[in-house]
Amino acid sequence: MTQSGKIKELKDRFGRVHNYLRISLIEKCNLRCSYCMPAEGIALSPKASIMNAEEVLEFARIFVGLGVTKIRLTGGEPLLRKDIGIILEGLAKLPVEISITTNGLLVDRHVDALQTLGIKKINFSLDTLKEARFQELTRRPGFQKTLDNFRLLHDRGFDMKINSVLIRGINDDELVDLVELTKDFRVSVRFIEFMPFDGNRWDKSKMVSEKEILDQLGGHYGTAQLASLPDEDNFTARKFKIAGYTGEFGIISSVTNPFCGTCNRIRLTANGKIKNCLFSNHETDLLGAMRAGEDVERLILESILNKKAVRAGMDSMEKLSDPALHSDNRSMIAIGG
Repeated sequence: MTQSGKIKELKDRFGRVHNYLRISLIEKCNLRCSYCMPAEGIALSPKASIMNAEEVLEFARIFVGLGVTKIRLTGGEPLLRKDIGIILEGLAKLPVEISITTNGLLVDRHVDALQTLGIKKINFSLDTLKEARFQELTRRPGFQKTLDNFRLLHDRGFDMKINSVLIRGINDDELVDLVELTKDFRVSVRFIEFMPFDGNRWDKSKMVSEKEILDQLGGHYGTAQLASLPDEDNFTARKFKIAGYTGEFGIISSVTNPFCGTCNRIRLTANGKIKNCLFSNHETDLLGAMRAGEDVERLILESILNKKAVRAGMDSMEKLSDPALHSDNRSMIAIGG
């Protein structure tokens, strides 16, 4: 609280209050997903410029003091951090909900610690149920380990969301197969429209839109069997359920039907830079400021205040399709999912 007793909050010029922070812990990953990073990889930030564990925890404390109530850990692959246990233990002491995004390959090494610390919400990346296609998409082996760890988390009772990026001509023929996971598993499968980032060769012809997804699923299951679920506060996915199925599915339509009007998200990159929008190429160096003893809170407040109304100002498909407006944004792996 401030001296006047008013609770601090991160509010932009459009009245949106930001209480959800995504912290990228690492730029490295044990997969090479085509929509996330170029085939040749990326130039990694120098090790000295990556936040150490204490800096991650100090930023978390600052953001919680500014009204953040939920923190998600992302990467790269966050479980690659050698000090991930220290970070998880420190965050678990804060009055905030902690969740994590992972590709699943290392989950079996950390599942006990996650349960002990009460970290139950997991976003699990899975774009295909075919082994050959998994290797094509990720440029790495590990398909069976991914499925085994999916089952491990499910059987241990974690609250799981399955993230699947749909790309036309690559995995859009698995739409029904992925929804079928919700028949017997207590999961939410979330289809994510292919979005433009540096090095992923985006163009709108590769994107499978929300309308196409619903049309295809309606045609397969019958529209009467496809129920729309209520939107959550600050939703990203519009949710649906097949009648009689255990789980549900959702569509994250950042391109064709954005949810910017209720956005409450902030991103902190692994090298300590704040991004007030996933699509924005503007960043503010919080880590450099912290190490120099500068006022980090002021920089955070200014960044949120200057957030654009829609997709960093790309408020039309024409603007979004202009490489000059998005090609100098980072690769997804360097932003954090």
